Amino acid sequence: MATRSKRPAPATTKPKTSSRTPMIVGVAVVLLVAIVVIGGVLLSGNSSEGQGQAIPVAPAPAQYATTVAGGVVTAGGAAPHTIDLYEDAQCPACQSFEESYGPRIAQAIAAGRVQVRFHMVNLLDQRSNPPGYSTAGGNAMICAAENNAFPAVHTSLYAAQPPEGGRGYDTGQLVDLGQRAGAGPGYADCVTSNRHGAEIAANFQQASTDPALQRQGSFGTPTIVVDGKLLQQQSGDLDAVLG
Repeated sequence: MATRSKRPAPATTKPKTSSRTPMIVGVAVVLLVAIVVIGGVLLSGNSSEGQGQAIPVAPAPAQYATTVAGGVVTAGGAAPHTIDLYEDAQCPACQSFEESYGPRIAQAIAAGRVQVRFHMVNLLDQRSNPPGYSTAGGNAMICAAENNAFPAVHTSLYAAQPPEGGRGYDTGQLVDLGQRAGAGPGYADCVTSNRHGAEIAANFQQASTDPALQRQGSFGTPTIVVDGKLLQQQSGDLDAVLG
């Protein structure tokens, strides 16, 4: 299992530096102007990497029903086993987990072997530019669950996850993804209004202060609980219930 993401350490301020070679300023300015002109030609229409580009719709491994209550997405009906997943839309370790286990989990839900509760949290909200993608991405997933498109939107946002520390997807991109993935008519308003943002923050507050969800005194993502038991590294419990 991939290393979990943890709350980043506070950023430090880098001291300002000044040039010791004022004689070359004139030459540097000329070169800079040339670079800007050339760069402007090359990058015309692409001023911000990924801005405005459509998020690819990844095929969902399986279809299953979802319900939402208190910002938690419950996938599937009553089943022999229950899995609680604590995830962050910005978390690289969550993406790795989804790549490894997402298809098997989706198929187990569809087959009625497990019921999965997805707890979206905003642990890494400050690790996007501008801040807030953990909340925005998680909210889009919950909105999709309310509008019959969770498997596709959940899979797509992890498959094309923005890099940690980079620019997250904006509201227009998230709305467009859900509509192309077949979300119902309430999806766009849910995403635009950030309807579940406060619930995602509450999920994180609850999880990060729950000793039962911590390893060595800290909470990270992804955190997986199988039948009420915190999954430990190298444990075979998840494989056992997925079949």
